[in-house]
Amino acid sequence: MKPCKLITLALPLALLAGCLEVDQHPHWIRGEYAGKPDNRPQDVRFHKDRLAWWATVENRNQKQNEYNRANP
Repeated sequence: MKPCKLITLALPLALLAGCLEVDQHPHWIRGEYAGKPDNRPQDVRFHKDRLAWWATVENRNQKQNEYNRANP
């Protein structure tokens, strides 16, 4: 193929490559996000008790620590 013909075929593809980008920003209505609010972990499983949730996370982290699990 001639280089001129190859450039002629590739130019429209290069120009249209940026047209397919989808907007990734959330939709805002009157300055507020229009989506569903996300539940926090302590709201769902611990009935909004943040200290109980934090104690569970810390306990899980301590059990993953090899220094605390092994008895030297």
